[in-house]
Amino acid sequence: MVLNSMKMLRVLFLAFAFASVIPTAWAADLDSLRSSGAVGERYDGMAVARDGSASDFVSATNAKRTQIYQERANKEGVSVKQVGMVYAKQIMSKAPSGTWFQAEDGSWVQK
Repeated sequence: MVLNSMKMLRVLFLAFAFASVIPTAWAADLDSLRSSGAVGERYDGMAVARDGSASDFVSATNAKRTQIYQERANKEGVSVKQVGMVYAKQIMSKAPSGTWFQAEDGSWVQK
């Protein structure tokens, strides 16, 4: 149990570093789409296209996130899902006002 907690703390620390590796233009586009409601965020650290016009952007965003989550999971010896959920908390804290978040039960709440 202690070992798992230590791994999760390392993953959390790495999640905070995540914000510094996102290209500025990509982050600005994402924030704009989130603020408009076209893109939402899920409990597992993945983006969701709330408007069909954002589908390609969301697919590219999730591909980048999946790669990052997989690399972190491999390094820390935890599941990709665990990593995504840790990153989701970081994403939620940094997302602009107006961003929609989808809970595990499928419900939506706006920041």
